[in-house]
Amino acid sequence: MHDLTPRRRTLLAAGIGALLLPLAAGAGEARAGTTGATTDPFDALRARAAELATGGAIDPTDPVYATALAALNTSAATAWTTLDRGAARTALWTDLAPVTAPANFSLSYGRLLTLATAWATPGATLHGDEQVVAAVVDALAFLNDTAYHPAKPESGNWWFWEIGAPRNLMDVCVLLGDRIPADRIAAYCAVVDRFCANPDRRTNIPSLAETGANRADKAAIVALRGIVGHSADKLALARDGLSDVRDAGRNSLFRYVTSGDGFYPDGSFVQHSNVAYTGTYGNVLLSRVAYLVALLAGSEWGITDSGIAVIHEAVERSFAAVTFDGLMMDAVRGRAISRGRERDFHTGAGTTTNMLLLATGAPPQYAARWRAIAKGWIRRNTDTPYLPLATVPALRRTAAVLADPAIPAAPPAVGHTVFADMDRIVHRRDDWTLALSLSSKRIAAYEAGNGENLHGWYTGDGMTYLYDGDRAQFSDDFWPTVNPYRLPGTTVDTRPRADAGSAPGTSTYKPTNAVAGGAVLRGRHGAAAMELIAAGSTLRARKAWFCLDDAVVALGTGITASDGRTVETIVENRNLHADGTNRLIVDGRARSEGLGDSAVVPGARWAHLEGVGGYVFPGGTDLSLLREERTGAWRDINSGADTGGSAEVVTRRYATLWLDHGVSPADAGYAYVLLPGHGVVRTAAWAASRPVEIVANTPEAQAVRVRRLGLTAAHFWTASDAAGITASGPGTILVQRRGAGVAVAVADPGRTETTLTFELPWAVKGVKSADDTVTVTTGRLPVLTVQVGGSRGHTHTAELH
Repeated sequence: MHDLTPRRRTLLAAGIGALLLPLAAGAGEARAGTTGATTDPFDALRARAAELATGGAIDPTDPVYATALAALNTSAATAWTTLDRGAARTALWTDLAPVTAPANFSLSYGRLLTLATAWATPGATLHGDEQVVAAVVDALAFLNDTAYHPAKPESGNWWFWEIGAPRNLMDVCVLLGDRIPADRIAAYCAVVDRFCANPDRRTNIPSLAETGANRADKAAIVALRGIVGHSADKLALARDGLSDVRDAGRNSLFRYVTSGDGFYPDGSFVQHSNVAYTGTYGNVLLSRVAYLVALLAGSEWGITDSGIAVIHEAVERSFAAVTFDGLMMDAVRGRAISRGRERDFHTGAGTTTNMLLLATGAPPQYAARWRAIAKGWIRRNTDTPYLPLATVPALRRTAAVLADPAIPAAPPAVGHTVFADMDRIVHRRDDWTLALSLSSKRIAAYEAGNGENLHGWYTGDGMTYLYDGDRAQFSDDFWPTVNPYRLPGTTVDTRPRADAGSAPGTSTYKPTNAVAGGAVLRGRHGAAAMELIAAGSTLRARKAWFCLDDAVVALGTGITASDGRTVETIVENRNLHADGTNRLIVDGRARSEGLGDSAVVPGARWAHLEGVGGYVFPGGTDLSLLREERTGAWRDINSGADTGGSAEVVTRRYATLWLDHGVSPADAGYAYVLLPGHGVVRTAAWAASRPVEIVANTPEAQAVRVRRLGLTAAHFWTASDAAGITASGPGTILVQRRGAGVAVAVADPGRTETTLTFELPWAVKGVKSADDTVTVTTGRLPVLTVQVGGSRGHTHTAELH
């Protein structure tokens, strides 16, 4: 059973809650148990928690806080003017009735938290307003008496009872402090004890151990419950829950996993057993750990588990690796892509905030790198900038980072990463990045449920996300307006699909293919493959991608179906925004210039889309083109109880390029090259010179050769020969020959083999270095023997001469 959503609101702009909130610069200096204004450890911790939520003693006239305070004032004013304060009320807000519905009382606590935050934040319009604090105290009692108390049985979605409502409730109690009567504090602690007694177990399923973000969420709630209720035992329980002391560390957040939920050594993060979820659940986990580290530092409940190094490593290995200039890649955001109020820049801003918060308590070598990375993201992303999204306390720390000349702005990362444990590939260049979203019998193609991600059917079928200078590509109403049957990189049976996930509960769809993943050579070049076994269709295909310095080569083979429907491969489906007129040129001639224009260009060899880049079709292909306006609403793809999108219709323009394989194709194929950032002349020159040679594109093997780089890359689907390389079975290999040196990278992305051997056509005299899993028989026709069994699709390397 899965929770509805890892976090209900984009709290960055609204400024509510301590979910993603940072420790303000200089905060937390008075440690629990020391002398000062307060010597009671619980009062000291409550004061620190309040400062985490408000920013503490800021100068509200400082212009840096103007936007954040304005956002807080707006959301608080709306909540205040619409709050029903009448004695005969049956709900606090008319749109959240009946108040007894779990989503409604949970959201009601959230709005009260907005008011409490505004009341407690210096410079906010409602700061210190006695009417506001009295009304919030009264409203808390109303919710406790009417909807959320220990005698109530859980109904509907468990998340509202065990995480959503108690977290907001405890945050309000922290902010209002002794303005809440003692008997009511006891009652609120009692309801938390009923529904979120500890971080270790699901209350409504006591045998279910909490993992990942849910465990981190509950640890934060229990810690606040300990502070509010002056319970040392609860604070210890929260701290120990992070390490899973109860179950000897089995579900510790501070350990790497090799299956199920959590962080993997390769940087992958999985939640719900099989969903690539770094951006959403992973981000929640990071925020809670960062929050608790800052909150409990210096107290007797401080986090001292040395395993927290797993979180420190994850900041760059897991989070920064899937963030492009402050945008969290949609390939790792799961069903959250359907949330109109939680777009890639919102999640990315949360990552920035969480990273800088964790830096306040991290070893200096980590903190210095994180601050430089964050500064680089903030400086570069002017399309969806961070500062207007940040809360007051986040700004207090961020402003110090931006103003410090000793902190450099880190440049964009360059390299190739294979996240073998979550079927994701990220290829980074100086000014663009490509992410591949794959799936297999191990990792879900998509997750949907409770009305979320209704059209996510093909997001894990090899979708390619191109990030470049247009940083609003996926956040500018892409998901409600894009044709969900034509996602870039996918090969699709055009059958009509019913909405996914419209029923209560969440679920995932896992395909039955084994192959999804690839190998990386020297951290720079990569090859990836995925076998497509389509859902509800006879469509089968073998797809491969070869990621080079300035190009990505996409190959498809064995495309077969027998359902009497058309099958297409989508080369591009680019969001041109509300009024884009980007020029599309094919083989030197402008095409599809007007809205609604469509065409099929026979034998097309290259195309160029203004502002995006080039597309080359080696050997020529019949290229289908369409320029269109598409309308939709976020409500069309998300009707969730608390995440449902707006019904407002939006319109965006798209330029679509695709290959039509016909009705019920038999062993069809394709080959195209993406040239991000290339101009028209450069694209035409590339097509003419063909610096990359496609040497195989058959159901047995797909391979390319780049003579300029001395690089050969191949994926073998069976024991076969290609590009002069003989493979004993299915696997991926890259070989680069430079001078007397030969570098080799091998992987088994299908995880079906125990040992793979590759015979190379180039003489090798010796071995400079090799993984323990690699042995080499040198000579004129050297043979690599790679023990791939148990390696879970990860890359094995050797340096030869």
